[in-house]
Amino acid sequence: MASIPAFPLWPRPVRQLFGPMETSARGMGVQQRFLETIATNIANAQTTRTPEGGAYHRQIALSGADAAGGETLTVADPTPGRLVYDPGHPDANVDGFVEYPNVDVSVETVDLMLARRVHEANVSVFQAAKSMLRRAIEI
Repeated sequence: MASIPAFPLWPRPVRQLFGPMETSARGMGVQQRFLETIATNIANAQTTRTPEGGAYHRQIALSGADAAGGETLTVADPTPGRLVYDPGHPDANVDGFVEYPNVDVSVETVDLMLARRVHEANVSVFQAAKSMLRRAIEI
């Protein structure tokens, strides 16, 4: 009678080959949340009144120490917005100043380009890992 070879059932060697794909997929998820936060900031760059009251405050997406873990949180930027003298504006204070959001569209655009490039890099890693896995299966 033939004996069953002794090898661990977990982790299975083939499943370990999916590790790079999982890491890049998590990275894509993190960058997607960064892109969504930046898009929200750009969309609200001129919003002087929010349901909470006051001007919109820029949101910052933060990732944990392990960016591949996929955990991000969004916090409000505490810096004050710019004040513009416009006494006819409906959101002007008693002195005639309107507080605009602390969103700089040029900074957000640069952040958007960086996040997009990192997302594209993760896509390239995913595609390369998938290609190598496919070739390994053909062997």
